[in-house]
Amino acid sequence: MLDRLSSSQEELHSEELRKDALAVGCTRISDCSDRQIVSVTGTLRTVTLRPRAGVPALEAELFDGSAALDVVWLGRRSINGIEPGRRIIASGRISMNRGRPVLFNPKYELRPVGQE
Repeated sequence: MLDRLSSSQEELHSEELRKDALAVGCTRISDCSDRQIVSVTGTLRTVTLRPRAGVPALEAELFDGSAALDVVWLGRRSINGIEPGRRIIASGRISMNRGRPVLFNPKYELRPVGQE
């Protein structure tokens, strides 16, 4: 109880996300390695439109309480439901880009809004 009172809001949110990942059977982002096929879950921190090689690309940062990874949908300018603060489950093959894990064009599932 004392730990919960002395913890910051971000630490409590991170702990909740880590527990959620285990509950739905997903891999923690910090445990992912290059070229591994994974399912990860977490909260989208940012969503931006950033062209790659002249092709539109929607990029989002997914945070699961242990680490963050970039989720990139090539050829997309927007996707309904993909917005900051939304929880998703994303599946695909991890690749490393400049030392940071990335999922390109993942299969994804939007988590119900009421569970945030």
